[in-house]
Amino acid sequence: MLVERYNPATAAAWDAFVAGSKNGTFLFRRGYMDYHADRFADHSLLIRDDGGTLRALLPGHADGSNYGSHGGLTYGGFVTGPDMKVPAMLEVFEATAAYLVEQGFGSWKYKTIPMIYHIHPAEEDRYALFLANATLVRRDVLAVVDRRAALPYQERRARSVNKARKEGLTFAEEPGFAEYWNVVAANLAEKYGVAPVHSLAEIESLRARFPENIRLVACRDGARLLGGVVLYTSATVAHVQYIASTDEGRKRGALDGLFDHLLTHPGGERYFDFGISNEQGGRKLNRGLIDQKEGFGARAVVHDHYRIDLTTWRAGQILEALA
Repeated sequence: MLVERYNPATAAAWDAFVAGSKNGTFLFRRGYMDYHADRFADHSLLIRDDGGTLRALLPGHADGSNYGSHGGLTYGGFVTGPDMKVPAMLEVFEATAAYLVEQGFGSWKYKTIPMIYHIHPAEEDRYALFLANATLVRRDVLAVVDRRAALPYQERRARSVNKARKEGLTFAEEPGFAEYWNVVAANLAEKYGVAPVHSLAEIESLRARFPENIRLVACRDGARLLGGVVLYTSATVAHVQYIASTDEGRKRGALDGLFDHLLTHPGGERYFDFGISNEQGGRKLNRGLIDQKEGFGARAVVHDHYRIDLTTWRAGQILEALA
């Protein structure tokens, strides 16, 4: 296996591979990743077999002697094609570890790609992590609804949904973010004393790049904005983030009505992901937050983060598993 560092000349090959992969999403396309270029020192990798065929991508960045899955992405292990099998993944992992050691990195932090994003099973990397003696350093809990086997709503959630319906609230995709971003900023400032991760200009720029994947769906009463969510959609998942509501919206069940609308008027995605309810690197669970999500029939899918100590890496240790 041959490992090479990403450079702009390989952007077309990178994006083409993501498009045909079994576990890649639009977040791995260069138009999304390069938006973070000023925040993270990109050190993404392309791994080819000895014949020069691209077999895997690894979105990553460098931070001194530490290498990690790209810091601008929520998830991001190896992106692989439908032909990736376990023996080949072990070779990919071994070659990548050898490259990182050669480059002087002492540790490797690896974010997995949750299974809900897999078009075909793609957990070959989990076995390689085990062979590499990787340490689990973080586990987040995603609250996910499988639309093929949806569970009934909790009674409390059902009452709130019915209230929103009786109120005559409407739900629709919005063409612009400006008005809603004021609500998001106010909510975050009040609850956590922070600003949105993305500025208004940044989220609008990303939506312009990926209009089919980044959408704003809002709840209104006439012209009054009561709440909304930003949807990130991929082939298999509709993921909600930037959930926000006005005081009036909270009293009138705006968000519960909106979630019901999204769950009962789905696109082609199998999974609806409410996101995490964790704090402090996964060590704390916001019980009230996850209760609301599980009230809509969501159940747990975990997202794991690992660390590999490259200072104790022994060349060939993964390939020893190949009998």
